[in-house]
Amino acid sequence: MVTTLILKADDRGIKAACDLLAEGACVALPTETVYGLAADATNGKAVAGIYAAKGRPAFNPLIVHLPDAESVLGIAEMGPQARLLAARFWPGALTMVLPLRADAGIASLVTAGLPTIGVRVPAHPVARRLLRAFGRPLAAPSANPSGRISPTSAAHVADPDTGLGGRIAAVLDGGDCPVGVGSTIIGWSDDGRPALLRHGGIPAEDIETLLGTTLLRPESDQTAPSSPGQLSSHYAPRVALRLNADRAGPCETLIGFGPVAAPLSLSERGDLAEAAARLFDILHRADALGLPIAVAPVPDHGLGAAINDRLRRAAAPRG
Repeated sequence: MVTTLILKADDRGIKAACDLLAEGACVALPTETVYGLAADATNGKAVAGIYAAKGRPAFNPLIVHLPDAESVLGIAEMGPQARLLAARFWPGALTMVLPLRADAGIASLVTAGLPTIGVRVPAHPVARRLLRAFGRPLAAPSANPSGRISPTSAAHVADPDTGLGGRIAAVLDGGDCPVGVGSTIIGWSDDGRPALLRHGGIPAEDIETLLGTTLLRPESDQTAPSSPGQLSSHYAPRVALRLNADRAGPCETLIGFGPVAAPLSLSERGDLAEAAARLFDILHRADALGLPIAVAPVPDHGLGAAINDRLRRAAAPRG
């Protein structure tokens, strides 16, 4: 066990975070989606610390965060569609899985041996300040024990029971995450067609409109995921979770949405953006009660597709 520091998101806190990262430590940082567990993506030992802290399978690749699209070009190759997506959605909640440059200098553990790399330019001002100050790419999956509920506040990360408190060096506290679900992940097939690898903070429909084509939707390969977030059981609370519930069963905690009223609600107004931002925080609160969880139906369009993707994975059988 180590003492996990909580760093303020000021100049002193940013410098302290950079110093720890330069030493090969893991530091949680805020993004607009969820908190990420960051380590120097060029340092294999530091990246191994992410896997150790999270208990993450070594075959599950990591997303690399950079301050701008120009920096991305230093480690990955971007085709015309990728450049179009970058111009529209970066900085923001979009990850693209791109061909890895031979001279990228990225630790092989980041890509799990794949010839591609997931890259993102986050929009959160604290994350951007840290990335610019550190000056090297940061590998940063969600800052939670592997398979558990993603964190949307520094308190979620620092919790020693359900988070990473005592396992990582520090948390850079940037407040609550405004989007609340992970980034949308886009890749390309061998014949160059764009594919939706994970629903997330940017609706797939917006991407399809920009590209003028329908995204492929390949099935997840649980043995060797091609991008992060594709394991079928993921984002899971410690207790059982039941979907599409209009009422709580015996000894269940009900999470409501819209017309399904409950003490815990993703959005009483039925607002999908509010529900996405609140999803993981509400799951954390329900999980803490120790009872099985039932979740009301959520429309499966726009951000609702990302919400339902996370809920289905949270409810999946666990190996």
